Amino acid sequence: MGFELFARKGFDRTTIDDIATAAGIGRRTFFRYFASKNDLVWGDFEAQLVRLEVLLASADPATSMMDALRYAVVEFNRFDPAEVSWHRQRMELILRVPTLQADSTLRYASWREVVTRFAATRTCLAPSAMLPRLVGHSVLASCIAAYEHWLTEVDSELDRLLDEVLRELTAGFGRY
Repeated sequence: MGFELFARKGFDRTTIDDIATAAGIGRRTFFRYFASKNDLVWGDFEAQLVRLEVLLASADPATSMMDALRYAVVEFNRFDPAEVSWHRQRMELILRVPTLQADSTLRYASWREVVTRFAATRTCLAPSAMLPRLVGHSVLASCIAAYEHWLTEVDSELDRLLDEVLRELTAGFGRY
């Protein structure tokens, strides 16, 4: 319901009361499930971070760090075909609505921290060391670039784009 309202009225003009009314629930019930409108868009982000951690932890130690990251990130962003349209709407909001962009900073930092810790483990460095931080920031930036491209190219496949940008990052743009 919320996404339909966001599409029709805009994210900032849609109120919690609008969403609750459309869903046939009370305002208090909405807040039992979501702390804010932003959380409605992001969903259970903490559970998704745990899922990413599990994917990274299950990576074969013999696999290179970047290949393990690429596999985990692509798998993490794989959606049932029936959910792709909804996910596209969701990411359109997250990447294009200024209110959500500000909120995204905190969530991206949490996501980046998961990747940074994985890189720190793989490189035997502290998470505060430059290389793990660089990996965390670079992988996040690559994923955002892939998502932005995916939103503008309707026929593109997200998993293929993520795979492509992370392969490019791994190669280090050396061929250019």
